Amino acid sequence: MNRFYCWIRCSGVMVFLYGIGCINARAQTHDAVRAKELDSVLIRSGKTVFALNATTPVQTLSGSRLQQLNSFSVADALRYFSGVQLKDYGGIGGLKTLNVRSLGAQHLGVFYDGLQVGNAQNGIVDLGKFSLDNIDALSLYNSQNTSPLQAARNFGSAAALYIKSKQPVFEPHKNFHINGAFKTGSFGFINPSLHWQQQMAANIASTVSIETVNAHGKYKTRYQKRAYDTTIVRQNADVASQRIELAMQDLEKDAAINWKIQTYFYNAERGLPGAIVAERFYNSQRLWDRNFFTQGMLRKQFNTRYQLLLQGKYANDGTRYLDTTIKKIGGVPLDNRYRQQEYNASLVNEYRVAYGWNVSLATDWIVNKMQANLDNFVYPVRNTGLVAVVTELKRERFTAAGNLLGTFIREKVRSGTAAGDRNVLTPAISASWRPWDHMPISIRSFYKRIFRMPTFNDLYYTIIGSVTLKPEYTTQYDIGLQYKKSFAGSGSGIGAQADVYYNDISNKIIAIPANNLFRWSMINMGKVAVKGMDLQLTYAASIRQQVFLNGTVTYSYQEAVNKTPGERSYDQQIPYAPKHSGSATVQTAYRNWGLNYSFIYTGERYMLPENDPQNYLEPWYTHDLSLTKKFRFKQAYAVLALEVNNLLNQYYDVVVNYPMPGRNYLVKLAFKL
Repeated sequence: MNRFYCWIRCSGVMVFLYGIGCINARAQTHDAVRAKELDSVLIRSGKTVFALNATTPVQTLSGSRLQQLNSFSVADALRYFSGVQLKDYGGIGGLKTLNVRSLGAQHLGVFYDGLQVGNAQNGIVDLGKFSLDNIDALSLYNSQNTSPLQAARNFGSAAALYIKSKQPVFEPHKNFHINGAFKTGSFGFINPSLHWQQQMAANIASTVSIETVNAHGKYKTRYQKRAYDTTIVRQNADVASQRIELAMQDLEKDAAINWKIQTYFYNAERGLPGAIVAERFYNSQRLWDRNFFTQGMLRKQFNTRYQLLLQGKYANDGTRYLDTTIKKIGGVPLDNRYRQQEYNASLVNEYRVAYGWNVSLATDWIVNKMQANLDNFVYPVRNTGLVAVVTELKRERFTAAGNLLGTFIREKVRSGTAAGDRNVLTPAISASWRPWDHMPISIRSFYKRIFRMPTFNDLYYTIIGSVTLKPEYTTQYDIGLQYKKSFAGSGSGIGAQADVYYNDISNKIIAIPANNLFRWSMINMGKVAVKGMDLQLTYAASIRQQVFLNGTVTYSYQEAVNKTPGERSYDQQIPYAPKHSGSATVQTAYRNWGLNYSFIYTGERYMLPENDPQNYLEPWYTHDLSLTKKFRFKQAYAVLALEVNNLLNQYYDVVVNYPMPGRNYLVKLAFKL
């Protein structure tokens, strides 16, 4: 806490000194201030976007550059961000989760068009199920998005991923868009998709997005034991999924009233190939997933000072897990079925105190229910109330934001003992400062304290669950630098951002897969300290007419060690946290041709808390390459893409004993009407 108060005092001094220097600026007319506010600096490197006045680190992939990456799902695209580790359990249907700055996947809030994708059962969102065909932008925030006009729940995660679906934009004299794609490639992969946007009236549009994925998932991999290697074919890795999204929305974003209603449905059946242990190469577990939600948003601007945001969501998720190798009494195979329901309502009131200074009060109410066909299941119900008081101050060269979040949790169960109630207040504060007008450099810093409530599995799961489990708290400190330089008249520019950070995690819970993907061993590390640094460099150039080049390089250093006194693994790197990792992408375009190259590197790691030689995991890296060609037929456009992933055919495991595919291919044909 001493570090927190020191940070607050330093920030207060900085704000006070800056305020003295801005007294004259405050006396300017409303229109003059408005003009300077609109002249904010934004970097667009083709692949990444970040504003120089952002108070917390944010990385964004958007538009055509997002589509050009060798990426099938949202999870694949996120590999190119700095400071992240993607856990991939192998194959096209394997579970994929994101770990940001070694905080754990449960500390990542995933927001789809502004509303969080919840999972009270295990706190993890499978990012592999979100296709890129209907995605316009991915934004990853360390800490949070500081905008006052958002739900209280948006301030409740240590990191936040915003997934933005494609928004309707119509040209004059055209009231529809139809995008279609067909992908096929290795492992029997077949993936058709259709995206149709229709203008229903002058300011109303509807969207329909449909996609299916089918693949047998069989791929060759290498199994190594002592002095010999053997090549095996990965079995039971098939997947069949269907997705459909419907939306209707108001097109006038700047109108006094703006609204959107959307429905999402995802259904999948997949095999769980399991871990390769004791020369056991085949597993028979099956998993069925069904995810449904419908959500709506209404924003009302009452006057120039006050606006209201109302959001609501209902989600209904089902999971079925079948293991024919485990027999219950009477010889019946293990067939577990789970059902989750979530009700979410949010009300946000934002008020402009003065130009550039906004405050808001956000209140959320969330109910999570869970049912299962298990014997003696407790049927938990969690009621969560959230209240956030938020403020944001923007000046010409200075931005500051802060919030205080109150979380109030009540739990009940049908039988047995429920977890204790929780009433917690957690603060966050951030600031960004541009010292010089003539130099595009910005300095930023943030402090945030937040917690995550143990999941239903943590608390109530048979054998490993414990209702006395404490919440996991994180305290984050960050200071960073941003730079952008544009070359006038050339369309070229460079950008950079660098951050050093420290995360203090207490009651840390590490989840390690056991003999299959559905059962986990929970290890409470007690206390973890993470020191790290993230770097990102971007470059965009127009070499000659119709020749373009842009690239991005990222590097991350993390020292994530166990600081629990008395443990054998004290002061050792926690599982699956590499000290060094990075990526590089280069994208070139000449007329209608495009060539894209990407490289991803993950350094040495350990699979267990003890950093012993038998737990050592070697570094791995991959090279990906793609070639695209655009065609135009009157009013229609088409793109043909050829991709080669893992070009050097490297055998590697992201998670030990879950081998990844070697060299594989993809062909994509897309059209737009």
